[in-house]
Amino acid sequence: MDENTLIIFKTDINAQMELIKKIHQTLNDRSIGLTADDMIRLESVAYHIHNLYSAVEDLLKIVATYFENNITETAKFNIALLTRMTQNIPNIRPALISQETFLMLNGLRGFRHFFRHAYGTPIEYEQLKNNLDKSINILPLLEKDVDTFLNTISQI
Repeated sequence: MDENTLIIFKTDINAQMELIKKIHQTLNDRSIGLTADDMIRLESVAYHIHNLYSAVEDLLKIVATYFENNITETAKFNIALLTRMTQNIPNIRPALISQETFLMLNGLRGFRHFFRHAYGTPIEYEQLKNNLDKSINILPLLEKDVDTFLNTISQI
């Protein structure tokens, strides 16, 4: 990757990370004092968990576009993209995310799928709380992974 492309790439990554942080903060704010009987807030929190995962997936797409540019839209696109980002691809790029980050994101991917396709199904508090905890805890892991990734590609 030439120097100008690297600058643009880092700018794109940093902009997406700022969006992720903003969604994460909104999610934190909405989840304060969350109770099982507050359906409006449960739905709001679920919506923001969905948005958080989607923003992270867009981050993964940015990396794939700059480096691989060949993950096609298939029925298994989402898991293929997530899995690919755990892989160090020799002579192309280092892994973007750790196994720990992958496991948390994969759980959130499943929740997003449920949220998008469970029309009329009420949101269960315990399921939401579990995914809220993952969402709250994912940001420091993701920030560390992205920082490591950017430092590594800067040295290549």
